[in-house]
Amino acid sequence: MIEERPVSFDCEGARLYGIVSLPAPDRSALPAHGVLIVVGGPQYRAGSHRQFTLLARSLAARGIAAMRFDYRGMGDSEGEVRGFEHVDADLRAALDCFTATVPGLREIALWGLCDGASAITFYAGGDTRIKGVALLNPWVRTEAGAARATIRHYYRARLFERELWTKILRGRFDLRASVQSAFGLARSVLRPSAAAEAPPQQTLPERMAAGLARFDGRILVMLSGADLTAQEFADLAGSDQGWRRLLEGQRVTRHTLPGADHTCSRRDWHEQVVDWTCDWMTAR
Repeated sequence: MIEERPVSFDCEGARLYGIVSLPAPDRSALPAHGVLIVVGGPQYRAGSHRQFTLLARSLAARGIAAMRFDYRGMGDSEGEVRGFEHVDADLRAALDCFTATVPGLREIALWGLCDGASAITFYAGGDTRIKGVALLNPWVRTEAGAARATIRHYYRARLFERELWTKILRGRFDLRASVQSAFGLARSVLRPSAAAEAPPQQTLPERMAAGLARFDGRILVMLSGADLTAQEFADLAGSDQGWRRLLEGQRVTRHTLPGADHTCSRRDWHEQVVDWTCDWMTAR
């Protein structure tokens, strides 16, 4: 059994709402470990197929307090909707509420999926309460990166699919459209865009790496094997010097879940992510 407490708190004049999941009330001591779940958007605190609800409850059942909440403008919370790069105030307010609700937390981690993970990279280095960050399929999307990942992973896999060759043999495959799509992706990789010809600005992956470099705690990276977002991140991590240096450090733990989709929607995939998170949270 676990305990769940609804919470509300202020963020720059807006009222935000969340749920704190706690280990069973009959435990002899308050939890020392806590996880603030940072949702990817746009969605609310339950997550796709109740992913974040199940994660929070699974963590609490293993002795780790968890909190999930709605950003301003999402779910039950008041305020204007904002992008994942502009939720620092929301995260700080949620952490204030979490630590007040569960006094005695010594190890707090931020856990995020997709652009929730990206938001974490911007915030974590500026809050000394955060001792760890768990990133599932981080969003590092650029036009060229997405095109490269699609060509390298999607089209290569399609060549070995029986369904594709069955369509071709039966004359139900639109070869012209597929070739046009492939050439369009190739142009995205090879031809500089208008943005690339403008004065240099840091890309999203560069800003994320810079933010994470300011964080001195532990890092958990989990990637789904059948997800283009994860594959784009993996390609970046292998080719970009800054990311490669960052992720090769001793404080980083990396896992890949073969065959899993973006949200780890199957029960066994979800349970593996929970296992990795719990093991990492309680490791010494």
